[in-house]
Amino acid sequence: MAQTTNRMSCGELKYKLIHRGTIQVCRINHASNVVNKIMNMKFLRRWETHELVLGESTVYSLTPTGFMEYPLPYCSITDIHPLTRWEAGQSACLRIVLHTGSLLLQGANLYIRDQWLHSMQWKRAIHRFKKLLCNTTRPDVFMKEVKAMVEMTLTTCVQDQDVYQVPLEIVSDILSQNRDVLNSVAQESIITAVAPLLENNQPSPEICAFFSKHCRNSPRSRVVLEMFTPVIHRILKHNMDFGKNPRLQGFVRDFILALYSKNDKEQALQSFINIMHGPTSECPHPRVLPNLVAICLASIAIYFQEYNGCRVHPEITIEDSDGSSDDSAILQDEETMMCFVTILTMTAGFVDWLPPLSGMLLPIPFPRAALQNKRVTGALSQIISKFAADDRCEVHTAVCGVRDGKAGWLDLFCPGGVACDDVGQIFSQMLQKLISCCCRRRRFLLSITPRLFEPIQLLALRRNHTCIEMLCLMLELDILPDEEACMQVTQTLKSTSEGLETYMQLCEKQTALKQLQEKGGPNALSLPSKSTDVDVAQLFSSGPLGNLECLNLAFTHVTSGCAETLIKLPNLKTLNLWSTQFGDSGLELITEHMHCLESLNLCETQVTDEGLRCLTDLKKLNHLNLNSTPLTTRTCKLLLGNLPDLKTIDTRYTDA
Repeated sequence: MAQTTNRMSCGELKYKLIHRGTIQVCRINHASNVVNKIMNMKFLRRWETHELVLGESTVYSLTPTGFMEYPLPYCSITDIHPLTRWEAGQSACLRIVLHTGSLLLQGANLYIRDQWLHSMQWKRAIHRFKKLLCNTTRPDVFMKEVKAMVEMTLTTCVQDQDVYQVPLEIVSDILSQNRDVLNSVAQESIITAVAPLLENNQPSPEICAFFSKHCRNSPRSRVVLEMFTPVIHRILKHNMDFGKNPRLQGFVRDFILALYSKNDKEQALQSFINIMHGPTSECPHPRVLPNLVAICLASIAIYFQEYNGCRVHPEITIEDSDGSSDDSAILQDEETMMCFVTILTMTAGFVDWLPPLSGMLLPIPFPRAALQNKRVTGALSQIISKFAADDRCEVHTAVCGVRDGKAGWLDLFCPGGVACDDVGQIFSQMLQKLISCCCRRRRFLLSITPRLFEPIQLLALRRNHTCIEMLCLMLELDILPDEEACMQVTQTLKSTSEGLETYMQLCEKQTALKQLQEKGGPNALSLPSKSTDVDVAQLFSSGPLGNLECLNLAFTHVTSGCAETLIKLPNLKTLNLWSTQFGDSGLELITEHMHCLESLNLCETQVTDEGLRCLTDLKKLNHLNLNSTPLTTRTCKLLLGNLPDLKTIDTRYTDA
């Protein structure tokens, strides 16, 4: 076998594996007399054209006639070599030596000849390895042949997916059928031998089961970390659906548990996560995090014996040597389950993973029993704190829930919530980030007040500054349902010195607002072209503007920030923002407060198609200019169907 392997080692040239192809064939029998010698002379030879197929155990022709009437078994071939010096006129010939003679194959050129040569050598060698490995009962012979097969695979100059996949399939079949031989062979030797083949190939279910068994039986073995880490990395990088191959998921889970069994388990897990993420600031493999999170969530659900009200562990199984399986036995103690909670916590340590992670944890994917476990919620609180501290809206808004009225992390960590064990510190942190960024909106307060009013009021009584600010916002934006609730909030604010101070500031603000909205001032205003948000605020700070119905800010330098000033005049009827830096955040704010608008010009502004959808709240709109905006046909139809008084809409230079 060594001779064949050496012969297959080649220089830099690589050849695609041939499975079938057209080539010229000539058969030469052994010359036993003078007549045969004459017939074998090159001038008298007859060549036939055949489409040959290199099968698993034979070479055969799709037109079984003439020289290839019968299949040619690989076991009948004694040697394969190119014809170089002999037969100089036919330099692209290949000789297959048989017991009864020779078979000549002639290609169009030397490269095709060598391609057939190396393909047939590989097919013949794989057939021999398979036969030996399936029939041997001696562990030493088995290991010797496995190593030789892997060595041949790594050194061959044939390139094809089958070159790596077929040896793995052979080992997989043996792992599933011939356990007696394998039990007497050191598992580490087998793993070490086949590991190089898995660098560019997915392990089969049988190999995964074998690897899982080794992780469980020898978790502190050196090969777990050295040999399995690259295999695990490839699985996490490329796997698209663990549901189709649950043994892949089981192998990854058992590998993680093997790491967790080490003395420095926290460091071992962190090193593993670092390797999976990579050394750069952004992980180059988008499938790694979803696969890790899927494994962690499934493992936590297995421990608590439920997932959305259903038992899941029968569907995610790993076979033991006797064929039995039971995931609940693998995850039978809380410490083992906490391994996967720890991994979730570690993934939150990477800034680029926070946006996708925040989305994967919505809707809340944990069983209720897990959320009642103090160790679990203690670890999850670290993740939620990082969500709340992140400046990206897509991250910190994930604490609110997937939709209005649906419980989210904000509800779970509020005082009295199932996961709250810190008297509302994380709850307050989440609220502070939300109202200081993108959720200082009437719509947001309306969505959370019905279910979170009491926790907010409780923390305000305990001098929590964020909750005091929340109560003032409820008064300022007229969120509370009735006068009784307003009096209750007012009394709560007055009961503490901090609350009283904030309430007095609100009263001063409301007084100034009433003065601004008093009757008086011009009916229409136009600002100079270089006016900014500061200029708009300065204008609104001088004198009453209760008569103002038309405001022209076209071609100015105002941004969405001026919306905070514009909403002070909710009775404004005409607003022109043509060619300004006004965007979605400002548009969302004015649609919440300026319901008297009849004419709005957003031509050449920074709004997006997504932001334009909130215009459906302005029911009194008569005229709408969306010229040169990213308006789509779908959003245009939405606006036309929800604005009953709309008379004209300018959609020139849009997709609509």
